[in-house]
Amino acid sequence: MKKYYCYILSNKNRTVLYVGYTDNIKRRVLQHKQGNGALFTKKYNVADLIFYEEYDNSKEARDRERQLKNWHKEWKLNLIKVSNPSLNSINII
Repeated sequence: MKKYYCYILSNKNRTVLYVGYTDNIKRRVLQHKQGNGALFTKKYNVADLIFYEEYDNSKEARDRERQLKNWHKEWKLNLIKVSNPSLNSINII
């Protein structure tokens, strides 16, 4: 069964967060790292994967992305710290 992902990337200093969704998280993170992702991630050097959630369908992942994009930064950080307290980069590639 195909999987979909909602993910959060950050810059090296963890001052900028980017929320996205994809059906291939390895490919998408690599695109961001190579500067081929969203213009926002390229502009702010946001390429470290620090959080992701897996979904069984595209609509759930997209809905979660929209929800998280509307959250305050502090709310996102609190969510991330539940599974990644040190905000370490997740090596998924």
